[in-house]
Amino acid sequence: MTMRFTARAVGVDEDDELECLTAGVAEDEDGEGMLLLFMCGLTEPDEEDAELGEDTHCLVTADQGTAYGAVRQLVLRDRVLRVRVDDSSLEELGLDDPEIEAVLDVDDAAIDQLRLGLARIMAYGRPDARPAEVEL
Repeated sequence: MTMRFTARAVGVDEDDELECLTAGVAEDEDGEGMLLLFMCGLTEPDEEDAELGEDTHCLVTADQGTAYGAVRQLVLRDRVLRVRVDDSSLEELGLDDPEIEAVLDVDDAAIDQLRLGLARIMAYGRPDARPAEVEL
């Protein structure tokens, strides 16, 4: 059964110090409740990243569940972000179901920023770990 929540906070951050781009949606402004953080590096992955399996996008959930290359499908349409993760990543992410829907209760400018951030993140790293479907 699809996990659904309303995201009242959406953000994109490019952190030069951590060399990371993050785009996220959260149920509450204070970060409480369900959240999804999509992340990637600001530079191309190197040999060490590849050896660690960190040469692709990263997904983090509310309980700090973390998986690399887990997103199989990402669709943002009609103020709803639909995410499907690989079944093999469910335990790492602390999820019971591979399908998540976040209804975006934010302004259009925030959605536009999210769209741009997600496009960059999903195009990061090795091609075989990118989602099969991205519609932003």
